[in-house]
Amino acid sequence: MRYTHPALLDHLASAYVLGTLGGGARRRFERLLRDRSDVQLLVAQWEGRLGMLASSVPVQQPPPRVWAAIEARTRPRDVKAAATQGGWAGALWRRNGVLQGFAGVALGVIGTVALVVAVPTLFVSSDQVALRAGDKLPQAYVGLLTDAAGNGKVLVSSLRHGRTLTVKVIGPITLPATVAGAAPQLVLWAVPADGAPFVLGTVPVAGSAVSVLPDTSEKLLLKVSKLMVTLETSATPQVPSSTVLFTGNCAKLW
Repeated sequence: MRYTHPALLDHLASAYVLGTLGGGARRRFERLLRDRSDVQLLVAQWEGRLGMLASSVPVQQPPPRVWAAIEARTRPRDVKAAATQGGWAGALWRRNGVLQGFAGVALGVIGTVALVVAVPTLFVSSDQVALRAGDKLPQAYVGLLTDAAGNGKVLVSSLRHGRTLTVKVIGPITLPATVAGAAPQLVLWAVPADGAPFVLGTVPVAGSAVSVLPDTSEKLLLKVSKLMVTLETSATPQVPSSTVLFTGNCAKLW
């Protein structure tokens, strides 16, 4: 399966956070999550949305029949029968059952504490974890650029008041050997809602790159609604060419 389509990635991220993504699909998505910053961003966004919903739901106490059903499904029949019989055998089973119960509770508490410390976002949203640690998630401008078929190609990000831009290639890019006799250049443009496009920097064919901006992202991108990548013969063109390869929205994360 190709994990480049934005709609597919968004669906998988929401199912992962909800807990409805299971089996092999969940394992594959977790491997993807470790390697892809755009997938990490989608998961963080869904955790933020659903974490607020979860915190607004009042705590519900399960009825006794639920615990009885769990016990009926988890305790072997011969153990239950021995525990109810009299004499030394029943006493032994009851004593062992109590000891096993305490051991299970202790192991469960230790395991839960370790898991909360190691991966807190499994239990609360990432923004809640950051707030409890005394921090806030960084405010940033982010863009996911796709090709004409909707395949994710480039992820762009910059802190709101930062002066650097990070560009990461997330999908395969194939370029012609030359463009009008010159080496081809991938150029990233900001497209304001009511102004002419301007160059933000170049885009690598693979991997990632960090470039210095002429001003803060807040001043450059505040009124920018779209981003695009064009194929150029120069890294500093004055106007974009007609060969637009990738486009995407410029999103504000705050």
